[in-house]
Amino acid sequence: MKNTSVKFIFITGGVVSSLGKGLASASLGALLQARGYNVKLRKLDPYLNVDPGTMSPYQHGECYVTDDGAETDLDLGHYERFTGVPAKRSDNITTGKIYSNVISNERRGDYLGATIQVIPHVTDAIKEYILSDINDEDFVLCEIGGTVGDIESLPFIEAIRQLGNELGFSQACFLHVTLLPFIKTAGELKTKPTQHSVKELQGMGIQPDLLLCRTEDKIPKEQKSKIALFCNIKPETVIEALDASSIYEVPISYHKEGLDYQICKHFKLDVSKKPNLNRWENIVEIQRSSEGNVNIGIVGKYISMIDAYKSLIEAINHGGLANNIKVTIKWIDSEKLEEKNINTHDIFNDINGIIVPGGFGERGSEGKINAINYARLNKIPFFGICFGMQMAVIEFARNVLKFKNASSSEFGATKLPLIGLLTEWHTKTGLEKRNKDSNLGGTMRLGAYDCNLLEDSFVKSIYKKKVISERHRHRYEVNNKFITDFKKKGFIFSGMSPDNALPEIFEIPLHPWFIGVQFHPELKSKPFEPHPLFSSFIRASLKQSRLL
Repeated sequence: MKNTSVKFIFITGGVVSSLGKGLASASLGALLQARGYNVKLRKLDPYLNVDPGTMSPYQHGECYVTDDGAETDLDLGHYERFTGVPAKRSDNITTGKIYSNVISNERRGDYLGATIQVIPHVTDAIKEYILSDINDEDFVLCEIGGTVGDIESLPFIEAIRQLGNELGFSQACFLHVTLLPFIKTAGELKTKPTQHSVKELQGMGIQPDLLLCRTEDKIPKEQKSKIALFCNIKPETVIEALDASSIYEVPISYHKEGLDYQICKHFKLDVSKKPNLNRWENIVEIQRSSEGNVNIGIVGKYISMIDAYKSLIEAINHGGLANNIKVTIKWIDSEKLEEKNINTHDIFNDINGIIVPGGFGERGSEGKINAINYARLNKIPFFGICFGMQMAVIEFARNVLKFKNASSSEFGATKLPLIGLLTEWHTKTGLEKRNKDSNLGGTMRLGAYDCNLLEDSFVKSIYKKKVISERHRHRYEVNNKFITDFKKKGFIFSGMSPDNALPEIFEIPLHPWFIGVQFHPELKSKPFEPHPLFSSFIRASLKQSRLL
């Protein structure tokens, strides 16, 4: 840790899960930025997986990928979208990662024969991670996953307790996010769950400095005083966190309730200068004044767990912000599009743009191909992302090039693998090699890679640059042997890897908007800097809506 004056804010959650600690952390980071401070945000996850890379989207939602190729928790997406600070591998710590390192160290003999225990060895490893890779940041915000009282999170709670004592009051602050449920029959908010949650935290040796209370209704003054009395804090440090109509209203709302003010006051920082919230006020104003509406259909197989598409949803909304319009997302189950008697026209009748996002496995793939075929033939703007791009290549090969056996080796042995297993590729550190027997975890092409755009192509006019860098997460690649066949039929690969070996982007120039990308552009989109592809796609979808 180079910066010895850096201040740490530890964010815990109580009462129930899914309170929005990630959004709260991101919003606080944005507020501190607005006051002129440099921030870094981190997530400490208590599960035993080394990372979420092999976890089902139904289990954990989206797997967020960083520039340096880490597969991380979806909350890191919130952090990036709200602060613009690129997340790194060192910003997501898991129990699995901690124990893997501790055990590896023990096997190597680093502990000199000591009996390895949770305290001090595991907690020391957690503290080492928290303090690592810090440079010029003024604040490091550490969100602890799970809910206080969970067995899994005990080592992390103990580690931040120790770190709080070691750093002292001037460098550490504990923010606890709780819930104040409204009981309709009683007609009032109930503070008891919050009291018990704080008591649980105090029993672990941590006295929260601030409470962020999620609530549907305003907290009466007497209720705040009651919470403060029983939780051993001042009434002004009980911060009301009302539900917002948009997540981008949250920083403004939290500022009005004094969250950033109380944090600065805790650390004895200058509170006379107000934060510059113009960025967030402008976004909220655009949302409120948006004219028109477009319907975007997302064709996927994880639609019962929309957190699997968290960054995609936000990137689509950012495209709406860029065009000053409202976007309505319609979820379409790709498996239903495979049913024999399905009327595709009825499903897409009011859809102005179709997105087929990333995914894995054969289930639902034919339904995605059917959706792509409909978009191509009916001139509906289409955006294929990662797996969606691959299915579009197969659809065109089957129906235009008449390669009826075209398929992906991901689905099993095939005579015509238009999509094949990625076995080796170049990185900045050298040649990476994989095979079908490699471990699933961390064996994909992960992180940021450069892509050269074809001169005079549509995508080059969108990006307005020759070389782009985008984040990847996939094991399979488009077979480059058939590029010439596609080109003859008007299907252009307009983005290629620097060595010209891997197709990265395709487009159909004679279609109003038909683009597929091998990477995940949604991971880099921000509300104050919408991704150009999503801005362009929503603009094209808006034109389509006016034609209906």
